[in-house]
Amino acid sequence: MSFVESLTLMLALAYSASLLYWSGKKSGAVVTIIIAVGAGISSLYWPLLVALAIAATSLTIFTKLRPEAAKGELRANSLRDGIQHLLALSMLLVGVQFAANTAMLKAGITPWLARPDVGDAFLPIAGGIELKAIMTLGLWDQTHPAAAVMLAVVLLTGLLCKRAFCGWACPLGLAGEYLYKLRKRFIKQEFMPPAWLDWPLRMLKYLLLAALLYIIIGMPSASIPQYLAGNYHKIADLKMALFFVTPGLITLICFAFILGLSAWRRQGFCRYICPYGALLGIISFLSPFKIRRSTQHCLIETKGMNCDKCTRACPANISVHTQKNIRSDECQACMRCVSACPKREALHFSTRNGIKLSARGLTIMLLLIMFIIPLGAYVGDFWHSQTLDQDRIYLIQHLKSIGH
Repeated sequence: MSFVESLTLMLALAYSASLLYWSGKKSGAVVTIIIAVGAGISSLYWPLLVALAIAATSLTIFTKLRPEAAKGELRANSLRDGIQHLLALSMLLVGVQFAANTAMLKAGITPWLARPDVGDAFLPIAGGIELKAIMTLGLWDQTHPAAAVMLAVVLLTGLLCKRAFCGWACPLGLAGEYLYKLRKRFIKQEFMPPAWLDWPLRMLKYLLLAALLYIIIGMPSASIPQYLAGNYHKIADLKMALFFVTPGLITLICFAFILGLSAWRRQGFCRYICPYGALLGIISFLSPFKIRRSTQHCLIETKGMNCDKCTRACPANISVHTQKNIRSDECQACMRCVSACPKREALHFSTRNGIKLSARGLTIMLLLIMFIIPLGAYVGDFWHSQTLDQDRIYLIQHLKSIGH
């Protein structure tokens, strides 16, 4: 686990402990701190120990300078934006570190800068095959174990808190938001597709998901050990990087289409293209938490007012004000509708039996899922790739000739 990963992890857990403490869940805060400290001590890994000290110091200073933020006493929009931007910054630093590590490998130098394993989160096919290997063969891959860990983490967020990963953590969604805002500065008109076209376009991401699942499910279990031991799997992360760094004409056209789609419609990439979003959309139907509208408090029923602020605030264009329970696969639990509602009791993110989750509560749940599981995987020796640098140096010299 690289220092960037360690620091992000410890900062996230420290902030989670702070939110738990100030929300009255002091026992939860204590447990979170014990897990973080225990992991650092048991591993005796200096990046984790240094990151833990930095996280504790930073949280102390942050609490004094921005007490309302440290306590999570912010509106949902501000809290979500802060979390999403910080996670995007972390992934940017991971990308820079990965590029530096790769450059040293290509030069034939044993890297002094560690390869960040969390980058394996961008290998969904490898992660899916690894999960299949674990479930069908009891085989735990040691080449890209973080791919399986991060895929499991993302799936668990969808199961417990709908598509909150998309709305609160995904850096691609944040980049799309900025592209949309940039377009709006020059062309203010909305270009919403008609309903008859929107639905077929939304099915594109499910077709892409079906293609990925076909590759994963279609691979015979007997062939998996050979695949996981092969050179292609060992160098899959660099193959993925090469795809983006040296794109062909068709790839460039696809990139231009995705960028144009993101600028054309808010959440265009998430709504029409992203297979991760499609998978989380399906899993989110099983989530006990949903945006629910209370007709006992909503101004539409209680005052007869024609209020649709929640619908207008929804980036997915879900008609929130006409439904009691939002079951849409496009709902990212962003809570923009909750923030826009003039009646605080009218909209909430809750279970059927009335257990409510505030923006602060959702932040705690999301951060704990996203960071405690990878920490446990690292302590359990199922995070860091066991592929030797010497092997990666050799393989990167023959990168273009290595096939499936």
